[in-house]
Amino acid sequence: MLKDIRFPSAALNPDHLSYLVELVNGEALTGVLQPGADAETIVIADAAGRKAVSQKSIASMRASSVSLMPEGLDKALGDEQLKDLLTFLLVPPLEPAPIHIPDAPKPRTLAEINPILKSTPAGANAADTNHALRILLCSGPKDHGTDEHDYPLFQQRWARLLSLADNVTVAVAEGWPSSKAMREADVILFYSNNPGWNDSKALELEEFQRRGGGLVYLHFAVDGHEATQSLSERIGLAWRSGKAKFRHGILDLELSGGSPITRGLSHLTLHDESYWQLSGDPASIQVLATSLEEGKPEPVIWTRENGSGRVFVSIPGHYTWTFDDPLFRVLLLRGICWAAHVPEDRLMPLAAIGARIIETHAVSSNTTTGQ
Repeated sequence: MLKDIRFPSAALNPDHLSYLVELVNGEALTGVLQPGADAETIVIADAAGRKAVSQKSIASMRASSVSLMPEGLDKALGDEQLKDLLTFLLVPPLEPAPIHIPDAPKPRTLAEINPILKSTPAGANAADTNHALRILLCSGPKDHGTDEHDYPLFQQRWARLLSLADNVTVAVAEGWPSSKAMREADVILFYSNNPGWNDSKALELEEFQRRGGGLVYLHFAVDGHEATQSLSERIGLAWRSGKAKFRHGILDLELSGGSPITRGLSHLTLHDESYWQLSGDPASIQVLATSLEEGKPEPVIWTRENGSGRVFVSIPGHYTWTFDDPLFRVLLLRGICWAAHVPEDRLMPLAAIGARIIETHAVSSNTTTGQ
């Protein structure tokens, strides 16, 4: 591919040869031949456009040994833009993750997501991109069935997705991250069943957050194991086996206003899993979203501040499809940014890339946007 760009005439594709065409009236044309409107006409297409000529008006025609593509494009682009071009040409685009179980929710429509994506303040997408954002994704072994708790798949796909943003670097870790990995991160995202967590790890989280480090906990990462109290004291609420409850199915989330993370969203319906009766102090968190469980609104998305350190927690995240829901992505991407002390909409352009979206103007009942 690089050779074709640098030396476009070195190897010519026989399906895309250009021809030198001389007409009876002396006019000379160079371009790619295309079928005309009828058998008596051909079209000569070049960079300037297309011209139809009658075959009877052609005096001579021969294939050119020179490509229509000009030389020197690589020098005009420069190294970084050339790398971007090759990436675009050679790397398959990010697509929604394949779903294998039959009850996946329908994709979002453009009518649903455009009001949110277009509500981003002018210039916010590029805000603070001169400052590097370092994200660490911590995963663990898959521990549930098909399309559930697929921590390795999430880590693989989101490492690629987040790396598409300007001046963002992504590192990955399996299980509990090393001290070096924590020192080199601005925000750590945990999506796993929190393997390796114990009371001694609490001191490492405290040290990380004392310097303003951000924490993001997704779904079963709130599992406190034998150190539930230590985890709840740092993230607000935590799962304790034998006490916490759960439910799979439709979650009608009511989102609170006043947070930049939920801006533009007042209601969101997800097909996922909720937890409630978690251990910890509900007064220590700022609730961003609740789900009605046993007749009572229970917190399922929240934030917490530990001095200069910030924490964002989302209980939704059971199914693979949830992470390809562009509206859930809005919340998660903003949560990552908020925890990292960068403008909340810095990663918003990623919300729709490889997401589950259909191009229709039909309005679904799955979401209501705030005005």
